[in-house]
Amino acid sequence: MLEIKNLSSWYGESNIIPDLSLSVPNGKVACLIGRNGVGKSTTLKSIMGMVKTTGGSILFDDKEIINKKTYERAELGIGYVPQGREIFPQLTVEENLELGLEVKGGKGKIGEEIFELFPIIKDFLKRKGGNLSGGQQQQLAIARALVSHPKLLILDEPTEGIQPSIIEDIATSIQRVNRELGITILIVEQYLDFVLDVSDIYYVMDKGSITLSGLTKEANSALIQSKMSIG
Repeated sequence: MLEIKNLSSWYGESNIIPDLSLSVPNGKVACLIGRNGVGKSTTLKSIMGMVKTTGGSILFDDKEIINKKTYERAELGIGYVPQGREIFPQLTVEENLELGLEVKGGKGKIGEEIFELFPIIKDFLKRKGGNLSGGQQQQLAIARALVSHPKLLILDEPTEGIQPSIIEDIATSIQRVNRELGITILIVEQYLDFVLDVSDIYYVMDKGSITLSGLTKEANSALIQSKMSIG
């Protein structure tokens, strides 16, 4: 599904990711974890074409996309939920969802599966996005990315600023998106318990490189924590 090989990415004059390789198999949930500032969000922005990439390869569905524009990558079937969610607070929940259809040229409609996955969304369709709680906004942001029926869903820090009870709901929703809709998922996250709960594969990142990876079911949480704490 997604194969990154020897990727080099920059912010201005800083080479944040010098040489990164990782893969996300079709139908799986992969998590990229690590401390703040190690290059996790830059990796996602590199996949979406939002930062300068000067080397390497990004294959999506066996197609090279490293030179494609952000909207072209979205059209190919990559849905992206950025850190901080970035919903439009003055638009209603329904209007926020309809913006997700723009990936397909504004065509189509919001599928009932969205409301089955996120029942609270249907209850609040006419409410402004800015009046939702942090957890509800996160659910809206994920739902907005799903209305275009992506093949790959990318989530940047989905638990950030959300209370523990709602984190459990989001974990369940992510698992259902993967299992019931068949969507491959890549998540950037720091909350290790969440990672171990929802993912099939994990990658630990430090200084723009992968320092540890494996199957989540075989993960040694103490080893992962030690890798995440190395500065």
